[in-house]
Amino acid sequence: MNAKSAPERTQGPSVTSRVVSVLDSFDAEHPAQTLTQLSRRAGLPLTTAHRIVVELQLTTVLTRRSDGRYVIGRKLWDLGLLAPVNRELREAALPPMQDVFDATRENVHLAIRDGSTVLFVERISTRRPANIITEPGRRLPLHATGVGKVLLAYAPETVTGRVVADLQAYTPNTVADEVSLRTELAAVRSRGYAVTVQELSLGLSSVGVPVLGPVGDVVAALGLVVPGARGDMARLAPVLQVAARAITRQLSPYR
Repeated sequence: MNAKSAPERTQGPSVTSRVVSVLDSFDAEHPAQTLTQLSRRAGLPLTTAHRIVVELQLTTVLTRRSDGRYVIGRKLWDLGLLAPVNRELREAALPPMQDVFDATRENVHLAIRDGSTVLFVERISTRRPANIITEPGRRLPLHATGVGKVLLAYAPETVTGRVVADLQAYTPNTVADEVSLRTELAAVRSRGYAVTVQELSLGLSSVGVPVLGPVGDVVAALGLVVPGARGDMARLAPVLQVAARAITRQLSPYR
C-alpha cells in the first residue's frame, strides 16, 4: 500500500519578509513611530513586531528616541552610502564642495530629496552652530530650506501637492501658504537658485542651487548655510552654480 503523502504545509511570512515589513512601515510621512503604530503599519502582531524591533535596535538599524518612538538608525544610513548612486554623487561633489568652502568659509552641504523631505548626504563645515542643522543623515522640510526649495521646485506635482497641503511655519519668516510658496518655486526655476532668511531657524540663512544629472534632470542640491539674517544671500549663488556644474561634469552618463 502506498504511503499517503503528508499534507502540504502552508508557510507563513519569512523572518526576512517580516523585517522588511517593519522597515517599509517608515516613510516621509511616518519617520518616527511608536511600537503600536509600527506593528499596525507593518501588519504584524505586536509581540512579533516587538521582537523584531528589539533585534534591529541592538544592531542600530533602528533607534529608540527619548519619547519612545522608533526611527531609522545609523546602520541603514551607512549602508545606503555604499549604494553606487550615492557613492558616485558624493565622490563627484566633494572636490567642488571643498572649493566652495575655501572661497566662502561657510557651511557647504549636499542634499537629495527623500519623499517629502530633504535628506543631507554630505557636508563640509565650520565649527559654527549652523553645521548641526545640516549634518549628514538629517531630514528637514523641503519648503523651509534653501536646498529643499530647489528640490521642491523641480519635484513632481504629486510631491508638491503633499507639501503644500501640510505647510508648517517654523519661524515668523517661513513661507507657509500655498500661493506664496508656489510663486517662490516658480522664481527658483526662473533664476536658478533659492534663498531662505531665517525660515527654518532664527539666526540662520541659506542659499541652494540644483545639481543636474547627465541627462539634465535635477539629482541633488548644493547649498550654503550661514549664521545671521543675511539679506545678501543671492551673491553666494554664483560660486555654488560653478561648483554644481563641476559636479555634473563628473557624474557618469550611465548613472
